[in-house]
Amino acid sequence: MTQPLPLPMHCIPVTNATVLELYEYVVAPWVKELGLCQFSVSVGQASARLPQKPALKFSSGAVCGQAIMSAIDTVIALAMMTTQRTTKGTIYQHTHFLRPAVNDDFLVQATVLRFGKGTAFAEARVTFVSSGELVAHATAEFAF
Repeated sequence: MTQPLPLPMHCIPVTNATVLELYEYVVAPWVKELGLCQFSVSVGQASARLPQKPALKFSSGAVCGQAIMSAIDTVIALAMMTTQRTTKGTIYQHTHFLRPAVNDDFLVQATVLRFGKGTAFAEARVTFVSSGELVAHATAEFAF
């Protein structure tokens, strides 16, 4: 069994200068296939663009919820890592889908709401890039 590489601690807290390096190191290869791009982070916040791709769509043309939920989880994790604390992972995520995810790219924006001793809470909004209409809203809890 191979040992994992040590986390690049110079990337914590994650900044706009280090977000791509940390993303490449931390995120699973299949999540990278989502195509998240245009990352932006600040303390307690992160955002990324999720482009429409045929590989993410149902036969109806809508992007599947699993892809959107994976993008949400990834962007919230980046928001969590904008502080000195290193997350141990997601322990809860609840997502509401408010309209069909069709015909546009998405902006995934995450905000950390509160840090506790062992957990932190965040929310995310997924909107259409062109109109700003809300596609999905999620809340999440992360362990520390």
